Amino acid sequence: MVISSMDNDRVKKYRKLKKRKYRDEYEEFIVEGLHSVREAFRSGIIVELILEEGVDLPFESPYVYVTRDIINKISSTDTPSSIMALCKKIDRKEEIGNKVLILDNIQDPGNLGTIIRSAKAFNIDTIILSEDTVDLYNPKVVRATQGIMFHMNIIRKDIVKEIKSLKKDGYVIYGTNVRRGTNVRRLSKVSKYVLVVGNEGNGVRSEVSKLCNKNLYIKMNDKVESLNVGVATSILLYELES
Repeated sequence: MVISSMDNDRVKKYRKLKKRKYRDEYEEFIVEGLHSVREAFRSGIIVELILEEGVDLPFESPYVYVTRDIINKISSTDTPSSIMALCKKIDRKEEIGNKVLILDNIQDPGNLGTIIRSAKAFNIDTIILSEDTVDLYNPKVVRATQGIMFHMNIIRKDIVKEIKSLKKDGYVIYGTNVRRGTNVRRLSKVSKYVLVVGNEGNGVRSEVSKLCNKNLYIKMNDKVESLNVGVATSILLYELES
């Protein structure tokens, strides 16, 4: 059977999941594209596949077929994939490991997606999102991570309280500053650290910055005022790992 009605209860739910309040209510979200869907399958979070009529089942899973019109309505992209999945939100671990990235009020979904991919590439154990950081399950974030988010421990916390707790546990807390502080290339290695990265326009808020042991900066051409937060975070994580 192929679902063709926009009034179908399943379809109504899929469409609602474009909004954060419904993702929070149902504890579910939509993943688009074969690569990301396959990564969701490997993580065991798929509730059901949503396939355009005529598309082959890519792997064994509960599934429904829908028309192209419905695919277009469910999708958050201009060129929707014919393969999607309804997924349950991921259970996260409280154990955070020795390499932690804290994101303070990151607002752009694309930046968050880039940062998550870089965090995985450079062996971050846990990402902690501030309570005002963009929703992890925003469709643009999910697309930008290309499935990497399903393999990272990402939690949302009151970061002021969390940083205070981590300091007591012996972590060195690194803040970030565009021009002042310690050149990241001259940094001595430590076994347990936290890197705190701030908002695209305002950086790390002062309340958080005061809790940091050191501020790090990236040496660059004086004619460049700043780097995109996703790019800057990737460079910092590379240097901390090198």
